[in-house]
Amino acid sequence: MAGKIGKFLFKIRRTIFGDPPPHVAVLPLYGVIAAGGRFKQAVNLAGIADRIDEAFSMPGLSAVALLINSPGGSPVQSALITKRIRDLAAEKHIPVLAFAEDVAASGGYMLALAGDEIYANESSLIGSIGVVSSGFGFTDAIAKIGVERRLYTAGESKAMLDSFSEEKEEDVARLREMQNEIHEHFKKMVRDRRGKRLKGLRGKIFSGEVFTGHEAVKLGLIDDLGDLREVLRNRFGEKVKFQVLGEKKSRFGALLGLRQRGDIKVGHTDGSFGGMADLPHAVISAVEERLFWNRFGL
Repeated sequence: MAGKIGKFLFKIRRTIFGDPPPHVAVLPLYGVIAAGGRFKQAVNLAGIADRIDEAFSMPGLSAVALLINSPGGSPVQSALITKRIRDLAAEKHIPVLAFAEDVAASGGYMLALAGDEIYANESSLIGSIGVVSSGFGFTDAIAKIGVERRLYTAGESKAMLDSFSEEKEEDVARLREMQNEIHEHFKKMVRDRRGKRLKGLRGKIFSGEVFTGHEAVKLGLIDDLGDLREVLRNRFGEKVKFQVLGEKKSRFGALLGLRQRGDIKVGHTDGSFGGMADLPHAVISAVEERLFWNRFGL
């Protein structure tokens, strides 16, 4: 309903005052990509779906710009967000331009594929088209301190790659099968979205290697170097207007420090910390989140 009212008012304004300046919705996608509640600052479909819908519902819209700074994370959330953006772009016939800041790697690059065109800084880190899984083995540690591991399952693979059990070759083989399948999905998405713009050897592009923005242009992973303001002013003129879609707060909520939409803290479902009981979870999540960025020196 609000969208229809906005379009009606836009038509009235256009009739009275003439064509307004071009209007671009800017959608920031910052942080590790993960399901809600896992990290203090995470990108996931549930957290940004309303903002995506809002971006494509603005009257008089010339384009949607994605501002990406993400080291990756969940391939599922990355794919869901990318699909939602592409579906709306096709439905509304609105062009989408993606802009990478420090890093658009792994799932972060998958988000960039939602753009019809991709831009970056020459020193941005781009790519990392691969799949990674990591963990720890504690079998020797628990043996040294005299702990006996007791594990009961129904289903022979239920405890696959359990950190406190000896690693099995068949479990590792199964993990690699799943990684390869996910990797193939990622590669297909890159080929579908970038098409003939890909210029480098496929073995190099899909190796999981990360490239600078300068290298990414040569490989066809991005279209050119440039920042949002520069590119969109060249595209739509000096009078182009930007509207950044960020987290919204009610005035009362802002006074209390309450957050809405997507910026979910570790702890309870309302995004708040639950005191000392949540501290170990918060510390572990903070370390894990930090490790995502550290892979790229950030």
